[in-house]
Amino acid sequence: MNHSIYSADRTTHLKIVVVALVAGIAVAGFAISARMNADDGYTQTARIIKAGKPMAVTSSDAMVVR
Repeated sequence: MNHSIYSADRTTHLKIVVVALVAGIAVAGFAISARMNADDGYTQTARIIKAGKPMAVTSSDAMVVR
């Protein structure tokens, strides 16, 4: 049995790569399926807001000097 990554043979390295690849594909597939199911009934409508005059909002009665 290979107890160290440094002394492992080629097949052990290949097994590690294959397991990591399968796990990565599984996580990506789960994330894509979760994202596809999250959009059910939550569509947004775009509203256009036109900019008006610039203004400053403060909580004090002091004059704004720029």
